[in-house]
Amino acid sequence: MSRDRSLDIAVTGLAARFPGATDLAEWWSALVAGRVLTRRHTRGELLDAGMPRSLLDDPDFVPVHGHLDDADRFENTLFRVSPREAEMMDPQHRLMLEVAWGALEDAGCRPGDTSVTGVFASASSSGYLRAMVAGGGLDPLTLEDALHGTEPDFMASLLSYKLGLTGPAVAVQTACSSSLVAVHLAVQALLNGDCDQALVVGAGIAHPQGGHLHVPGGIHSAAGACRPFDESADGVVAGSGVACVVLRRLDDALADGPEPYGVVLGTAINNDGASKAGYYAPSVDGQEAVIRAALAAADVDGGSLGYLEAHATGTRVGDPIEWTAASAALGGTGAGPGTIAVGALKANTGHLDNAAGVASLIKALLVVKEGVVPPVAGFSRLNPLLETEDSPLYVPAEAREWRGPLPRRAGISSFGVGGTNAHVVVEQAPPVRPAETGGEEDTGRLVLLSAADPGALARSAQRLGSHLRREEPALADVSFTLAAARAELPVRLAVAGRTGAEIAERLASGEGVVRDEVTTGGLPAPALFLFPGQGSQHPGMARPFAEALPGFEDALRDCLAAFDPATAGVVRRALLDESFPAAELEATELAQPALFAVEYAASAALRALGVAPAAVAGHSLGEITAACVAGALDLADAARLVTVRGRAMADCPPGAMLAVGCDEASLRTLLAESGPELELAAHNGPESCVVAGTEDAVEAFRTRLGAGVPTTRLRTSHAFHSALVEPALAPLSAALAGITLRRPVLPFAANATGELVPAGARITADRFVAQARGTVRFAEAMETLARRFPGAVAVEVGPGRVLSALAVAAGLTPVALSPVRTARPGEEVLTALGTLWAKGLPLAPTALSGPGRRVHLPGYAFAGPRWMAPEARPREAALPGAPGRTPDAATTTATANGQLPDVRTEEAPAPAEDPAAVLAGLWADLLGHTGLTADADFFDLGGDSLATTHLARRIKLRLGVSVSLRDLLIGRTLGRQTEIVLGLLDRPVVRS
Repeated sequence: MSRDRSLDIAVTGLAARFPGATDLAEWWSALVAGRVLTRRHTRGELLDAGMPRSLLDDPDFVPVHGHLDDADRFENTLFRVSPREAEMMDPQHRLMLEVAWGALEDAGCRPGDTSVTGVFASASSSGYLRAMVAGGGLDPLTLEDALHGTEPDFMASLLSYKLGLTGPAVAVQTACSSSLVAVHLAVQALLNGDCDQALVVGAGIAHPQGGHLHVPGGIHSAAGACRPFDESADGVVAGSGVACVVLRRLDDALADGPEPYGVVLGTAINNDGASKAGYYAPSVDGQEAVIRAALAAADVDGGSLGYLEAHATGTRVGDPIEWTAASAALGGTGAGPGTIAVGALKANTGHLDNAAGVASLIKALLVVKEGVVPPVAGFSRLNPLLETEDSPLYVPAEAREWRGPLPRRAGISSFGVGGTNAHVVVEQAPPVRPAETGGEEDTGRLVLLSAADPGALARSAQRLGSHLRREEPALADVSFTLAAARAELPVRLAVAGRTGAEIAERLASGEGVVRDEVTTGGLPAPALFLFPGQGSQHPGMARPFAEALPGFEDALRDCLAAFDPATAGVVRRALLDESFPAAELEATELAQPALFAVEYAASAALRALGVAPAAVAGHSLGEITAACVAGALDLADAARLVTVRGRAMADCPPGAMLAVGCDEASLRTLLAESGPELELAAHNGPESCVVAGTEDAVEAFRTRLGAGVPTTRLRTSHAFHSALVEPALAPLSAALAGITLRRPVLPFAANATGELVPAGARITADRFVAQARGTVRFAEAMETLARRFPGAVAVEVGPGRVLSALAVAAGLTPVALSPVRTARPGEEVLTALGTLWAKGLPLAPTALSGPGRRVHLPGYAFAGPRWMAPEARPREAALPGAPGRTPDAATTTATANGQLPDVRTEEAPAPAEDPAAVLAGLWADLLGHTGLTADADFFDLGGDSLATTHLARRIKLRLGVSVSLRDLLIGRTLGRQTEIVLGLLDRPVVRS
């Protein structure tokens, strides 16, 4: 009879920081190898860490600890935490934020997404707070800040706030069993419908990390080695670590999540009560009962398990009690003698305190996932005090393949001081069928990465490249996961490719990789759409857009429906068939409708992706597209107009056009000397003009200029914007007589003047007649746009990149949507879209990635600055006149160098001081930032409402004036707050 799986819970994400390993893969390898990951510290290391000499001199002190490297590092910028707040936070709370972020990413979940996510968090008591209090440098307000950053009451809510999670936020404190109890509570919350996803995180980081004092008869090892179930076991060794798992209901996880690491079948918690020798003593009855309860909740028997990750402290009393309780529970529910391997993580890492339960869960999940049972590190011979007769348990001395029943199942036990017991039963995950996405080998995929700073982005790119080479995941899944399950941070990278190996190579070499940085706190740069004119066309020019621009094919179909069927049919072939005759497409009557169609469809697709232009401009024919996109012409009228325009110009006498690399004034002088047969057709840039006229006149002019002036013949059959096209003006006027012109909703540039036609302006038909004959003033149009929209991104919406060069000349930032420079034009379009995203334009990443399945990928590459509050430093290492921050160049803490006043003491007001300098000093002390400018924003720098109350109080203490909280909240910048304070002091505001 099969189990009912409706109550099963999937583990979809993992993240952790453990002693002796840089990541989970390295940690798992160490466990399989049976390595001991604790460290014996030198005396110098311990003195530097702040351990008292008297303790180190004690002969019973054991300098061994499961040391967590870089426990003082924290990516404060990513979490919008000011330097001062960062250094006041307990390292446990800092790293809980980082591992929670990483676990959500691993679960294929963007931090702050719309799912209701609960947080169940636990941390050990704060040695960091004790160090700050012992230092004696905390006044009442600073103590309040320290409590918010260190006490367990606030950690779950802090995680929810910083990660944008809206489910229940619960702190769980049951000593050593805390985080496994938190798993039980999270499972119940999911089953009860309190949340759709649950994040369980536990932390246990000693401050300082060092060792322990062995007390005869106590639980700590005199030898400095934890040897669970071994005849030489003499106690536990402490360790530091942080661990996190993400849980979802199994059906939900299988529907759209990454492949689960495993499935939680059942959980249980209880307490020993008073039926034991003492408060600190464990109980056989309580432990046996909780294991039986978890098996019952899982609806499985003990005989279906092949592995037990034990609490396993390696103590003389605890091990025999746990062995007896587990043997009774598992043997009594069907497990045969010697069938269940025992694991003991504490032998590797030491006891991770409040993180121990989730750490053990992660190990057990990897056991059932990989089908490998690691040895108990350092095990030599079984403790003779253990009752081994008929016991289902055995201790593996070396790694071995899974020998238990299938599917692979394991139990995890965690027992807390005081008797709160927890047990969890897990099973290997069911297989997940990969999504059928395919196609990336032909068209390519876009990979998007972002980070809070360039260093983190470089590390993330390196880790992703290594993963792609090692694991070879489907590129469609990689692209989709990075788009759907990663936050959009300011420092960005985009790269297109056809395979994961190709992406990895480009990430390593930098070839084809676009990097940019988005200004935080402001609006995206305005976008301008530029539409090229005739001469840029080529057969198949719409193919790259059809392959890579989401929504283009639908937009093109809608656009072609506005043409008569015969025209639409030939235009479609010319746009999508690369073998279409080029000479036929160069004919004006086809080139103009074809260019209009591809430009209009591409702009419609871009707008559907979220790129809303602030203004549009077109060159020659492109002005018709611009006017249509701006709303002055509807699609049907624009299609009719370009059709008539193309045919009318095709009936004009033939001619030629020549691009000339010189300024307009010099060119006019040369034209005046050449006679009336040549005209200035376009002024495109400071050193870029176009002349038009008869074939003979153009060739004679080109010969006359020789090599002294750069010239290029354009691919046109007519002399546009010259007297030779005047026969087309009457048909144009007749066509426009039947067209309703509307007031544009966007500004668009006029070719005739180079000025902007504002939104809402009245448009007359003669405008489009005159623009066909007159000089194209595109250089002036670009200058106008650059003045009107400083910092704008000019997107060339069409084939080629001619207009992009003209935008550069005007000081605009160009992006050619299809520059046609390589043999892979579809990838060029993807790269251009990635460039727009990297510049901060509001394109939805999932729209750019295409379909795929969420998969496990390397997460954010954390390596933040080192933080330590001056109040927490060893007193002999503190700076003179502390409090003050460490003068360490490797950190980014703001330094209190003695020049800033010590605002932590309640001094009498000092009227002689410069109020502006005082306020800047108060900001520096509260937020940890120095070098502040007048436009610095209190809240962008990490301030909040609580910090604002502190600021108001300190302003009163230092300057003797009361500033309302409302005024400080509204006047967010340093400059505005300075004006407010000076106004209260009745002093003039000095502006630089």
